[in-house]
Amino acid sequence: MNNIIKHVNRRALLKAAAALGGGIVVGGMPLSQAIWAAEGKVLRVRSDGDLAKLDPGNWARAVDVDVANCIYSKLIRFKPGAEWSWELEAAEKIEQVDQTHIRFRLKKGIKFTGGYGEMTTKDVKFSFERRKKGADWGGALDRVEIEDDYTGVLVFTKPYVPVWTVVLPTGGVGHIISEESVMKATKDGGDFGTKQIAFSGPYVLADWKPKQYILLTRNPDWSGQKPGFDEIRILPIDDLKAAERAYQASDVDFTEFSLDSLATFKSTPPANTKVEDKPSLWYYWIGMNMDHPKLKDINVRKAIQWAINVPQILDLAYSGQVNLATGTIAPGIIGHRAKALIPPEGDLAKAKEFLEKAGVSDLTLSIDCQNDNVNSTIAQTVQAQLSQIGISVEVNVRDNSTFWTLGMETEGERWKDLQLIVNGFIAAPDPHSFVTYFVQAQVGEWNWERFRSARFDELVAKAVTISDPGERAKVYYEMQDIMEESGAYRFLTNGARAFMYRTTQMEAATIPSGDPLFVDFKPV
Repeated sequence: MNNIIKHVNRRALLKAAAALGGGIVVGGMPLSQAIWAAEGKVLRVRSDGDLAKLDPGNWARAVDVDVANCIYSKLIRFKPGAEWSWELEAAEKIEQVDQTHIRFRLKKGIKFTGGYGEMTTKDVKFSFERRKKGADWGGALDRVEIEDDYTGVLVFTKPYVPVWTVVLPTGGVGHIISEESVMKATKDGGDFGTKQIAFSGPYVLADWKPKQYILLTRNPDWSGQKPGFDEIRILPIDDLKAAERAYQASDVDFTEFSLDSLATFKSTPPANTKVEDKPSLWYYWIGMNMDHPKLKDINVRKAIQWAINVPQILDLAYSGQVNLATGTIAPGIIGHRAKALIPPEGDLAKAKEFLEKAGVSDLTLSIDCQNDNVNSTIAQTVQAQLSQIGISVEVNVRDNSTFWTLGMETEGERWKDLQLIVNGFIAAPDPHSFVTYFVQAQVGEWNWERFRSARFDELVAKAVTISDPGERAKVYYEMQDIMEESGAYRFLTNGARAFMYRTTQMEAATIPSGDPLFVDFKPV
């Protein structure tokens, strides 16, 4: 796929042409250094997989957000550092007028590439309203009122506390895109998937060879603060062990790595390398498709919950370097529960009692997982644990592009065959993003367990209006209780982020959860 766009300057085109001519090998094997002819300052990083979406309002993977943060703009953005705080980006000024109104004023002179002109309030209105029914906005955004080309007001139907943590500063629906370019690409303003539109960030997508590399170069139309690197070269490497090998082979200079290597790398890091680990905003669980005939009986689901020994899984998959999840919500976030309803170790005798109550024997199931070492280890451990209560499990290892469409009704009929899933999502630093994808409206989209609870939906809507942290936390405790009581979830961990980077090449910049902000990386 040749995704060379018309607005990249000649120098970038020549570099991209060199890349196209060479090919690239990932997965820990050496790259051809000739591909990356050294011109200017180059940032070489690893991502956890390939791009799934260039549409920031419909992002599917962490790399989608990492790239979007480089090529699009938001009203505000998170600052790098150890504390959760934000700063102005495309907005010159923004204020909460009252509980249901936020006024903003855009900076003048932010240009879209490809001749699509200056960013205006019209583009903000289009960008936000096209996704206002999505989970991130919580159904709270009514409209964006235009006062003039640069000034507008976000109007909400009800107070929406997470707007400052889930929507505006995070990658995804907070990005502002060119209405004209999207309409040209889609005709109806809908999901433009991996089609290229106009960019407005410090970088543009110069080239992308799926499963090989993503090349970002400086945006010649960018009028803001100049980023540190001339190019960002992103290599999609799914497996963390392969990422470690790629780093040690000097194929990348920044990467996340496997937690079972954390102690080793901390005590004996590679030369000229800084090693860091930070608490994660991910949440991982074993899910069960409640609509599948084999899993409709809650007693079967509860048998599976009680048969799963979480500490054993975490020891094998993460070398015990992560927390035991008590629900979806991570430690340090409002609504984090002190403990789960089911003890972490489970209880095999109790699990067998539930199976007997269901009147089930010789049960065979499948479990789907991603094809990296951690996820496949989790699946294989669950396979072994369920065999102890007489359940036979087949492990289906999927590549990332296949896995992330399994439960989506828009992608065909595969969701009907889905049974057990090793799943995990990334959240924003607000409890809403840890629960919003499990409402009934998300069934067939991101709610792959097909979990349905009117009470849960009611609480999701209520919690975002509560400003008092203590009262808000109680509502999220109940939500996680409801999820667990459904039998469709066995919570595993919130994970951790261990990463390393070459200090002779860069000064890295991350947010408190360890997620990179590539535009803030500085060369040395």
